[in-house]
Amino acid sequence: MIPVEKNKEYTVLINSVSSDGSGVAHIDGFTVFIPQTSIGDKIKIRIDDVKKRFATGSVIEIISPSANRRDIDCEHYNLCGGCQLRHINYDTQLEIKRSIIENAIRRIGKFGNFTLNNMTGAENTNRYRNKMVFPIGYCKNRTVFGFYAPKTHDIIPLSDCLLGDAMNKSINNAVIEYMTENNVSAYDEKTHSGIIRRVFTRTSLKTGEIMAVICASTVSLPAAEKLIDKLIKVSDRISSIILNINTEKNNFAISENNVTLWGKDEISDSLLGIEFTISPQSFFQINPAQTEKLYKKALEFADLDKSQNVMDIYCGIGTISLCAAKKAKSVIGVEIVERAIEDARKNAFNNNIQNTVFYADSAENIVPKLINQGETPDVVILDPPRKGSDKATLSAIVRANPQKIVYVSCNPATLARDARFLADNGYSLTAAQGFDLFPHTAHVETVCLLSKLHSDQHIEIELQMD
Repeated sequence: MIPVEKNKEYTVLINSVSSDGSGVAHIDGFTVFIPQTSIGDKIKIRIDDVKKRFATGSVIEIISPSANRRDIDCEHYNLCGGCQLRHINYDTQLEIKRSIIENAIRRIGKFGNFTLNNMTGAENTNRYRNKMVFPIGYCKNRTVFGFYAPKTHDIIPLSDCLLGDAMNKSINNAVIEYMTENNVSAYDEKTHSGIIRRVFTRTSLKTGEIMAVICASTVSLPAAEKLIDKLIKVSDRISSIILNINTEKNNFAISENNVTLWGKDEISDSLLGIEFTISPQSFFQINPAQTEKLYKKALEFADLDKSQNVMDIYCGIGTISLCAAKKAKSVIGVEIVERAIEDARKNAFNNNIQNTVFYADSAENIVPKLINQGETPDVVILDPPRKGSDKATLSAIVRANPQKIVYVSCNPATLARDARFLADNGYSLTAAQGFDLFPHTAHVETVCLLSKLHSDQHIEIELQMD
């Protein structure tokens, strides 16, 4: 018997936090997830949905708040859903993320002796994102920018987002003014009518310059010169105004078709002394300050020298590849997105790095081919998307027999799964560290070192931590 009913009210105590940031309570042993709660909260809830193994609920009243709570500094927090942990003090956020990583690797990866002692927190917990995407639409018959409400495409109007550059507010307001004054409509996903879909901004941490991208359903904008005039008056930091054209009936955040309306086609930023050219489509970590710390740790785990060959799988625009190339004999980068590989090659050329080769192909296709052709990396770097790697890629890596595998992950669950595969095939999880690239959200990055076992070693060894 399921001990809860939909729409009924219950009083519960939050005793843990799930990987998506929701508080977890139990009613007669049955699990209930409640967003925007914290360990130690005693609350009255309403059950919103009931499944076979769990239920979800929402807060009606906080009877006794947790000591871990903090004042919420965002007026949109209760509706937006972009942050999941903003109501919790930052030290506790770090502990939650440390626990998420540790629990995943113990439970999913079955590394029973795993303990994660190290979490690298952020110095800046607001204004850290260098990329923001704001849908444009209507609310109460007026044009607004904002974010989608959780699990919908209904726009929650924003006055600002504290995660992004403060200039975003003025940029969005300028676009709204242009639309209002020139009778330019917002795109409607249901009717597929209207023009402006969203505003997309990219900011360089190094130079401070901003790229403003206007995503539209048409190949040109009415009175585009008036939009340009409004945007360049916002700030001299704006160095690029791009029209991104998406005429298809879809909801892609950004298409491949760009037209430069004013200024530069690209902006630039740097990581560990390497300059990177960034286009509207480029994948570049959203928190460069924290990314530098993560990459330093990844390179420390790799411990490269000029005798070693590296294979960087899921290399994106070559960020880790080029940083590793400064220390290694050679680097092969693999990435499925052709545009990213074009950027990687360009970044290698611009930085006069000549010991890299990049392949545009899926990892599961190209990595086994490269290994079968005789490529023998001494170190493999893996930085896969949230779904993790795959058996074909991991099996090829095992056949290549590298001495070290450095695994960078944005998803502790798939990291744990893949680490178990590698551990069952001759590697030991010997070091790990967590990095908070996304303060106030439930997302977390981890870097792990998996070392090749020698014949006199056992699979399960004591985990050595920094």
